Amino acid sequence: MIASRFNNEEKQALVDAAAACAMTPSGFLAHAALSAARDLTRTAAEVAGEREVIAELFSLRRHLAQIGNNLNQVARTLNSGADAPHAEAVLQAVHRAAKRVDAFTQHRLDHQTRAA
Repeated sequence: MIASRFNNEEKQALVDAAAACAMTPSGFLAHAALSAARDLTRTAAEVAGEREVIAELFSLRRHLAQIGNNLNQVARTLNSGADAPHAEAVLQAVHRAAKRVDAFTQHRLDHQTRAA
C-alpha cells in the first residue's frame, strides 16, 4: 500500500482535477503517478509546464462557467419580455473569453512546435 499526504490546498487541487476528468481522486492520483513513472525521461521543466497548462485550463473552465451563467440570466430576462441592459457586457465577456482560449491554444501550439 502507498499512502500520500497533501495539505488542504494540494488536496483541493487534486479533488478539482479528478472531478474535471470525471475520476475519483484516488483514480486520478494513480493515473497521474503511473503516467509519470512510465516516462522517466521527462524533465522537471516539462512537468512544471504541464502544471501551468492545467492551472490555465481550470481557470478558463471556471471563467466560461461564470459567463455561461450570466448568458443564461440574460436569456431568461429577455424571454420574460424584460430588458437586459447587461447583455452587451456579457457578450463582450464571451468575446474576451474566446480570445483567451485562442491565445492559450496558439501559445501551446507554438510551444509544441519549438519542442519538436
